[in-house]
Amino acid sequence: MSLDEKATERGSEQACLLIYDGECRLCVSTKQALERAGVGQTGSDIRFLPYLSDEAKRVLGESYRLGRPDMAFLIQPSGEIRRGLDAFLPLVPSLPGGRFLLWSLRIPLVRSFAVWGYQVIARHRYRLFGVAPRSRS
Repeated sequence: MSLDEKATERGSEQACLLIYDGECRLCVSTKQALERAGVGQTGSDIRFLPYLSDEAKRVLGESYRLGRPDMAFLIQPSGEIRRGLDAFLPLVPSLPGGRFLLWSLRIPLVRSFAVWGYQVIARHRYRLFGVAPRSRS
């Protein structure tokens, strides 16, 4: 399957897929907070997908690695995969203070600090926040 076919397949499923670590307490709490803000609800252009799912493995393709992910992923309709802090930026305007945050991230020093902060927290998230309780489905 060519890259164009993969992008078309990914884009036809949903407007965007936010792939998060479903075992991380911080990640699950962030997902729940975004849902309370209206992101990811029916009619929204975002759908949440836990990393350790067959669908995440399929849509991430070569970007998928066994085990826990190092970062979040946002798959856009074009098939482009945004990683880490950049995965959350399209969601920020819908949050309180989001427009100011996006504006401040235009400043190179602020953006560098935000990326560094994301990486540090992502690397130590289990130690800092723990494992999310398993949901009973």
